[in-house]
Amino acid sequence: MARGARWIDLLDPTHEELLAETPVQLHERAVAQLLQEPDERRSARPTIESHTEYVLGILLIAVVVEDEDRVFYQEVDFVVTPETILTVRKTPLGEKPFSLDAVHEASEAQGTPSTGLVVYNLIDEVAERYLHLLDGLNAEIDELEAGIETWPNERLRRRLADLREDVLVIRRTLAPTRDAVRRLVDGRVDVAGPAPFDRHLQLYFGDAYEKLLRATESLDVARELISSARDYHQSKIAQEQNDVVKKLAVVASLLLVPTFIVGNYGQNFDHMPELGWELGYAFSWALIGVTTILQLIFYRWRNWI
Repeated sequence: MARGARWIDLLDPTHEELLAETPVQLHERAVAQLLQEPDERRSARPTIESHTEYVLGILLIAVVVEDEDRVFYQEVDFVVTPETILTVRKTPLGEKPFSLDAVHEASEAQGTPSTGLVVYNLIDEVAERYLHLLDGLNAEIDELEAGIETWPNERLRRRLADLREDVLVIRRTLAPTRDAVRRLVDGRVDVAGPAPFDRHLQLYFGDAYEKLLRATESLDVARELISSARDYHQSKIAQEQNDVVKKLAVVASLLLVPTFIVGNYGQNFDHMPELGWELGYAFSWALIGVTTILQLIFYRWRNWI
């Protein structure tokens, strides 16, 4: 690359490999961050911070595996000086690492970019990944909304829980990534000597920041849509429960009058006019039938059944 720029890429390096390839002497804390296991990044925050002779960046991208309903993090870190950029990629066991193909293509298309421009290409690719991730999440929400009237309650409940978890996972890394890039846009990240991030690069980083901002807004909209779908689902369940209670109340009411009639004529009194009637038995059954039919007509008129 021009202007003495050099790109070194390491995939899951050991401590010795990292120290052998690093362009400058790193602080112990920076080395610890670069060697931290990807599975431990759940509690970490993406960051871009300036040191005396270099800039350290930690970037995390949440990857949702839809078929398996799980999430893992792809990690790409970088150490940049005015002449050299070192990228360190780490991935949990058995997963695919973050691909730098798009970053290489963009850098080659620019001829001989500076290290700062390579960092922009990297951050821009991360921003594109988040936009693509949010597009997939919105497609899943559309599928949920289309099936909310027909899917079984258990499937809806499980899908809502999975989508809500996906939103929380993406939010955990997207927000700090946006804030870190904002530091580059504001010119708050720099090193001693020739600056890898000169003034015109802030405009480039502004474009990447806008993408991350759009992704954040899209994530907020997705969160609201999921909350609305959950509220609708809960109201639907409540309505179904009300319908069940209403039907049970109708059944109880239908049995109440016959129970009263049977209980009334089941009293052990000597003087009950109906006991001496020849049609007294038929009269009691007719009374039960008529009252039941009248109740059914009333409930049907009120659309309770």
